[in-house]
Parts: sequence; C-alpha cells; structure tokens
Amino acid sequence: MVSANSDTRYVPDHVTRSVKIVVLGAFGVGKTTYVEAVSEIKILNTEERMTQAGELVDSLAGLENKETTTVAMDFGRLTVTDEIVLYLFGAPGQPRFHHTVRALMTGAIAGLVLVDTRQPERVAESFTALNLLDEVGLPYAVAVNSFEGHPQYPEAQIRRSLDLAPDIPLVFLDARHRASAKAGLIALVEHLLSFPVLELSR
Repeated sequence: MVSANSDTRYVPDHVTRSVKIVVLGAFGVGKTTYVEAVSEIKILNTEERMTQAGELVDSLAGLENKETTTVAMDFGRLTVTDEIVLYLFGAPGQPRFHHTVRALMTGAIAGLVLVDTRQPERVAESFTALNLLDEVGLPYAVAVNSFEGHPQYPEAQIRRSLDLAPDIPLVFLDARHRASAKAGLIALVEHLLSFPVLELSR
C-alpha cells in the first residue's frame, strides 16, 4: 500500500516542525511570483482579474500592464531540512486589505518584505509592510525584487531610503527564478537563527 505522504502534495512523515512565513510588500511588487518560484508544490492563490472598479481604489502608476491581483493570499510550501518545512503566505499589498494582512500574521514566526525600487513612490510603499511587522514584533528580512531593465541602487542607499537597522538582512533577487528567489528565505532563516529563543533547529 502506498503511503499518502509519497504524494508530494503532502508533508513527509519525518517532518516534525512547521514554520509560517508571511511574504509582504506593496501592490504589484511580485509576491505571488515569488511564492510560486520558491514553492515545491503548486501554489494556492487568489489571483483575480483587475476591474475598472478596482482602478478607482488601487493606483496602477508604474503597473499599467498588471492584469491580476491577489485578493486574499497565496500559499506555498518549502522543505528546508528533513525535520523543518516552511509554509509561505503571500499577503495582498493594497491598503484596503490590511486587516487580511494582520490576520495572516497570526502564528507567523517572521516576514519577508519584497521591495520595488523602480520608482521612489514604490519604495515608499514598502513602509506599510515594515511598520506592520514592527507593530506586531515579528523579525523580518528585506528583499529587493530586481526588475529587468531598471537601475540597481547600492545597498547603503536602499537602507537609508527604508530606514533599515543594520541588523536587518537586505538582499537582491529576481522573484521569477527559484535559485535567485531562495536568497530571500536563506537570509531570513539565517537571521532567525540569531534569535536563540526561536530554536529553529529543534
């Protein structure tokens, strides 16, 4: 008889610890793309087509080609060791969904904030996610989603723009590609390991 856990949709029997990570960021920063890239399973998402009504409340400045948006969450999974699996929850980025984002943070151990540096106002939109994480006291890392064809800024300049503390990890990645996207989670997990109380290895 074949075990249910031989199906990759299920968590293997030897996994003893699950960790919830929330992926946050501004509207259109690439959160769904990111979760899809790093997840080892087909992701659950709530992508819906943009509507004319939505344009009245969601600014599409710099996102004119965007056709869909997350209205609740994305969900993916990544096994990091034989005992530990990460559950990834991608949060919607529009301000009107802040209550949903707060709810998604319940039970989370940390957050990963994606940042879009294509326009100054897009960088400023990252403060909403950063402030939410600070309010609830969750550790986090920041990842700049490097969009093709756009200038890259020095780490020091981005840290100043986001007012990041020196101990907050900051990485650059391409959310479309798994090998690159995983850099964000690696930085976050390494950061979490500096908090002995979390004892991720147990």
